[in-house]
Amino acid sequence: MSPCPDHRVPADEQPSPVPGLSRLPEDFAHAVELLQAGQVVAFPTDTVYGVGAVAWNGGAVARLYRVKGRPDNKAIPILLADPADLLRVAAANLPVAAAQLAIRFWPGPLTMVLPKAPGIPDEVTLGGATIAVRVPAHDLARALIRAAGGALATTSANLSGQPSAVRASEVAAQLDGRIPLILDGGPCPGGIPSTLVDLTGPAPLILRAGPISLEEILGSAC
Repeated sequence: MSPCPDHRVPADEQPSPVPGLSRLPEDFAHAVELLQAGQVVAFPTDTVYGVGAVAWNGGAVARLYRVKGRPDNKAIPILLADPADLLRVAAANLPVAAAQLAIRFWPGPLTMVLPKAPGIPDEVTLGGATIAVRVPAHDLARALIRAAGGALATTSANLSGQPSAVRASEVAAQLDGRIPLILDGGPCPGGIPSTLVDLTGPAPLILRAGPISLEEILGSAC
């Protein structure tokens, strides 16, 4: 397994030595092995730290719910390594706006709700007809996703209802003992969750406000 891309952070923001946290790049290959074995791993993204499992492994995705104490009526989004992978998880009859927004905002902090592709485990969508998906603008996250198979079911790396984590130490404070590995890549540059937009209706609908505004979305989806 090749090492992950260089992902340096300023010296004053280097990950602090917290027990149980990984140091790059030594644990990158181990993180991939854990994911491929059906485990869950926490890792940094461009927004907040996420905890993920291979999207095609229903049992691993079910583990995410237990790790977070996540309500079983909330589906889990999918992170992709590359925009070209979208049709692996979304239906072929995509809304025109989806392609336009992907070109404009991916990689980046925009999650789109789209019709799902066949074969997505029910654990990801809770049996629903849609999938939430994005491509993070973070080299380490994308390298991990790509090495693990191209798609990770990923939710924020915190206990359900608690604040999102932007540092590995904050993940450890909430999920210590619940997950086998935290891939410590330094602080997340964004600090807030992505914008979540539903594209399955007649017009884009913001389900969660974030870094990208409705005005920006409407201006790009035309």
